[in-house]
Amino acid sequence: MDYGLVIFIATAVTFAMIGLLYTRKKNIGAEDFVGSKNSLGTAALVTTLFASGLGSWILFGPAETGVTTGLLALIGYAAGSLLSLWVFTVLGIRLRRLMPKGHTLTEFVLHRFGKRMYGLVLMFSIFYMIISLAAEMTGIALAANLVFGIPLAITAVVVGFGVLAYTAIGGFRASVFTDKVQTLVIVPLFAVIFVGSLAFMGGLSVFDTVVTEAPELFGFSAYGLEFGITLIIAVIGAEFFNQGWWQRIYAGKDESTTKKGFALAGIVIFPVILLAGLFGFFAIGTEAASEPSVALFAFLIANTPEWLIVVTMVLATALVMSSMDTLLNGIVSILTVDFVRIRPKSDHKKILRFAKWITVALAVFGMFVASEGYSVLYLFLVADLVCVAVLFPVVYGFYQKRYSGTAGAVSSVIGLLAGLVWFPTEDWSASIIGALFGSASPSFMQGNLLWSFLAALLFPAAISVIWRDKKEYDFSVLRKKETRLS
Repeated sequence: MDYGLVIFIATAVTFAMIGLLYTRKKNIGAEDFVGSKNSLGTAALVTTLFASGLGSWILFGPAETGVTTGLLALIGYAAGSLLSLWVFTVLGIRLRRLMPKGHTLTEFVLHRFGKRMYGLVLMFSIFYMIISLAAEMTGIALAANLVFGIPLAITAVVVGFGVLAYTAIGGFRASVFTDKVQTLVIVPLFAVIFVGSLAFMGGLSVFDTVVTEAPELFGFSAYGLEFGITLIIAVIGAEFFNQGWWQRIYAGKDESTTKKGFALAGIVIFPVILLAGLFGFFAIGTEAASEPSVALFAFLIANTPEWLIVVTMVLATALVMSSMDTLLNGIVSILTVDFVRIRPKSDHKKILRFAKWITVALAVFGMFVASEGYSVLYLFLVADLVCVAVLFPVVYGFYQKRYSGTAGAVSSVIGLLAGLVWFPTEDWSASIIGALFGSASPSFMQGNLLWSFLAALLFPAAISVIWRDKKEYDFSVLRKKETRLS
C-alpha cells in the first residue's frame, strides 16, 4: 500500500496538532508541566487512564497470548491490567494521605527510606518507563513495517517527533487533553475493527473451527494457568512504578474522585484486552497464526479489505501516542523533581527548560531502540522483573514503621538476583544466569517465567518481614515534605 506512509504521517501530525493547539494559548508553568495537582474530575481521570493504559501493545500481546497459551492466560493478562489500576485505589490513596504535598513515588521513598533505597527505586522506575517507551515505539514500527512496508526507523521518527511536538511544550496538561481526544478515537475504531472482522469471517462460527483444531486453548491447562499468574504478577509489579499513574493519583480532585477514576478505568480496560486477545483465535481459525507475535495483523491482512487495515493503523497510532506522552512526561516529572532537590535555588525557567530537554533526549533514545526491532514482549518482561523485585519492600514501607532503607535495598537486590536465576534468555533456551554456565548449566537453571517472578517477589518479602529495625519511623513527618517547582 503505497499510500500507507502518507496516512500514517497524517494521523501522527493530526494528533500532534491537536496537542499543539491546546497548549498554544496556555501559560504552563513547571508545576503544571510535571503534574497538575487536584485538578481532574472523574471523567477526565478515566479517559486519561484509559488512553494511557492502552498502548500499541494491545495489538500484539493479547493476541499472541491467545495463540500460544490460550484463554486462561488471556484472562490473566486482562486481570493483571485491571488489578494494576485497582491497586492504586488503596495504595495511591495511602500515599496521598501520607505525603499530600508530594509529586512522585520516589519522593516518598527518599524521605521514608533514605538515599540507598531511593537511588535503587529511582533507577528501577526510570529503567521500566524507558523500556516501556522503547517497546511502544518498537510495536508501532513493527506494525507499520508489516502493513505498509515502512522502514522501522522512519516510523519511530514520525511517531517520536509527533509526540514531542506537544509533550515537550505542554507536558502533563497536554498529555491529559490529548488522552481525552484519543479515547474518543480509540473506542469507536476498535469497535469498527472488531465488528468488521466478525462480519468478514461470517460471524462467531470461527470459534467452532478453533475449538476443533486447538481445543487445548479453551480448557484448563497448567501452562495456561502458570502464564496467567505470571502476567498478573508482572503487570501489577511494573505498573506500580509507572510514574504516569502517580501523577494522576495526585491530579485527582480529591480522594473519592481518584479512587473512582482508577476503579472505573480498570473495569473499562479489562474487556478491551479480552477482545483484543480474541484476534489470536480469529487468526487460528483462518490459518493466519503462523507468527503469533503479529497474529492480529496477519489475520487482518489475510481476511479483511484494505480499508479495515488502514483503520487499524490509525488506531495503533492513537494508542502509541497516548501511552508515549504519558511515559515521557512521567519520566520527566521524576527527573525534574530531583533536579530541584539538587539545585533548590533554580528558577522557574531553568526548571522548565531542563524538563523539556529531558523529554527530547528520551524520545530520541526511544526512536533509536525502536529502529532496532527488538522483541516487544521480551523488553516488557525484563522491565517487569526489575520492578517486581522492589515491589514488596516499597509497599511494606507504606505501613511498617520498623523497616529501614538498608533492609529495603538489600532485599530488593537479592530478589532481582533470585529472579535472574530462572529468567529466560531472549531465545528461551536457558535462564540468563544459567546461560553463563553454557552446557554445564544446572538443570534447575532452565528458564521459567513464573519461578523467576515468584522468586523476585517472595525473596524480598521474606527478608523484609524478618528484618525488623529497632528504630520506628514517624510517618507524620511526611506531611510536611514538599518540593516546590515554581
